[in-house]
Amino acid sequence: MPLALGRVLISRRSPRIVLAAFGLIAANTACGAPVPDEELAQAYGDTTMVRIATGSLQPLRRAPAMATVITTRDIIAMGATGLDQVLESVPGLHVAVKSGGYATNYVMRGAFTAPTSPQVLLMWNGVPMTSVYTGDKGAQWTDLPLENVARIEIIRGPGSALYGADAFAGVINIITKGPAELRGTEMGLRAASFRGWDVWLQHGGALGPVQLAGYLRAGDTQGQRELIAADAATRLDDLFGTRASRAPGPVNTMHRDIDAGLDLAWGQWRLRSGLQWRPEIGTGAGINSALDPDSYVLSKRSTTELAWADNGLGSDWGAGASLSHSYYTEQTPRGIVLFPAGTRIGANVFAQGMIGGPNRWERQLHASAFASYSGWRRHALRLGLGFDRLELYASTTYKNFLLNAAGVPMPTGPVIDYSEIQSHIPTVSRHNRYVYVQDEWQFAADWALTAGLRHDRYSDFGGATNPRLALVWELAYNLTAKLLYGEAFRAPSFNEQFSTNPVTTGNLRLRPERMRSHELALDWQARTNLQLRLNLFKHELSELIGVVPNPAPAPGATYQNLGRQRGQGFELEAVWDARRDLRLAAQLSQQRTIDAATRLDAGYAPHRHVFARADWSLNGDWQLGGLFNAVMDRRRAPGDARPPIADYRTVDLNLRRRLETRGLTLTASVRNLFNAAAREPSLAGGTLPNDLPLARRSWFVEARYQFQ
Repeated sequence: MPLALGRVLISRRSPRIVLAAFGLIAANTACGAPVPDEELAQAYGDTTMVRIATGSLQPLRRAPAMATVITTRDIIAMGATGLDQVLESVPGLHVAVKSGGYATNYVMRGAFTAPTSPQVLLMWNGVPMTSVYTGDKGAQWTDLPLENVARIEIIRGPGSALYGADAFAGVINIITKGPAELRGTEMGLRAASFRGWDVWLQHGGALGPVQLAGYLRAGDTQGQRELIAADAATRLDDLFGTRASRAPGPVNTMHRDIDAGLDLAWGQWRLRSGLQWRPEIGTGAGINSALDPDSYVLSKRSTTELAWADNGLGSDWGAGASLSHSYYTEQTPRGIVLFPAGTRIGANVFAQGMIGGPNRWERQLHASAFASYSGWRRHALRLGLGFDRLELYASTTYKNFLLNAAGVPMPTGPVIDYSEIQSHIPTVSRHNRYVYVQDEWQFAADWALTAGLRHDRYSDFGGATNPRLALVWELAYNLTAKLLYGEAFRAPSFNEQFSTNPVTTGNLRLRPERMRSHELALDWQARTNLQLRLNLFKHELSELIGVVPNPAPAPGATYQNLGRQRGQGFELEAVWDARRDLRLAAQLSQQRTIDAATRLDAGYAPHRHVFARADWSLNGDWQLGGLFNAVMDRRRAPGDARPPIADYRTVDLNLRRRLETRGLTLTASVRNLFNAAAREPSLAGGTLPNDLPLARRSWFVEARYQFQ
């Protein structure tokens, strides 16, 4: 019944129906009883605050950006255990997967520019979680646990005017729990499908004048094992008459996790340190789209930040500074089976399989400072500057093959170190210096204009200047309109610039990818218990980086700036407190992105996405939650002749019991309740013709104990 209802509601006419309904409700409310200001503030206005839009705390409805805030309450109500699960609830954002390791891609408003998802900037307490090799959060990503997360703030749309490179289609900032959020000691234990378990301990308190918070977690799972019917090795088998492929066979999504964090606060000083260590990560559907059930990859990320901020430097001044260091590595301790034993390529047979072992070590240094001034009447100025040093300081390449002059792999015997003979990338570095200015001008009682400009100067590809303008108009005490313009850029990744892989080589002449975006938004508190938001957007992407085959007779391909895309769409959100104990929330997103060269759909991203949530409190101690997620109308990329990807709809249920007198909270959850056969698109080329299957029905049970 829920799925049938979903199909009725989500028709091709839904955008027109939703917009018409929005207009009718607006007209009705304009004639209805006004909402008292104090009730409005309590139910909406100043109780929902956001920092990511300008760098300073302000009400969400007045923020000069389309922002979303996910709180601890939201995380608990959704029964979410990982970051990727809650991000699927954000309007305009879809969490897809890729074959290698089943790492997730964040597709924001259809701006899918590369398989590694570098178009969205992910930050940890304001520090970029970016791999310089891939340009995104890293090729080996197994989600981020949420037990230690206080809130998540998201910008939909360009953010380079404040956050610089890679704040292209969106920005996500994960804010961890500090001494203010952690009071006392909590421990938790979770058991889940796929032989999964998690255990954690966190504590907040004081040690003399120092406020402290600590977190430690360990987890393990065998992962879902849905079947892949055919893979890249299957295609070689069909071509050469061999039987090497491991398909049909299950995907390899196992992983082992260790996470830790330490947060120290003393006056205006803050020291944060975090660790995400993945000793073993399965290869998903294969790093080379050929099933590899036995190999694994290791990744490790550590970040330390020392920050100081004081907003009370005199009556009009505030200032702050930050210094952070990040370390990241991806390693293949035993090598990765790119193609299984018995694979034949041309005249060459790989009796032991085609094995590769790329290893990389990265480090980043970020230094920044800002000053704010509010002494100029009706203006709030913010000036900042900073320095980034990004290094891929070591790499090795182990394998049992070499590529000949034609780009064909040749077996060479045992796996050995080819770093000096045919490395996949050299050690490289770049640095960036930047400066920005931002002015929030309240030029009338109900009008505000935010203008910002940032210039980045990179040591390798040069400079990039990005402006933003945001006009916010409070038409009424319960209705706000926003008109937004922004530009953004994505820096070429080290792989795109410096790769020496003969199959796809880097290009030192690459320019940054560019984006321009226009948005019109309405934020409307229709009643004290009903909130609606509507956002219309249009963007243009240029200088997109892609792979171009080298002119004959040269083998392989090279990264080039070659693409343009144009996209437009809308996002509609509604939150309704139907009763004191029942909250309903839903969002509908629709977009279409066109490749300018082919005038065809750019592919991969869903044209329509619906997410709905119900939170019901039963007798205070019991909470029941339900989630509905519908991903629809996904097209193939230009040149991919496979049929469109099938839609899917999933339903999750969560039941929570809180025994406050005993300090115990129990949770049980069922995901994909109706066992939907959901799939995410594989990249063009036909190596995984049946795409990437997601997990079927699964469950978890959890217990948390708060020491009294």
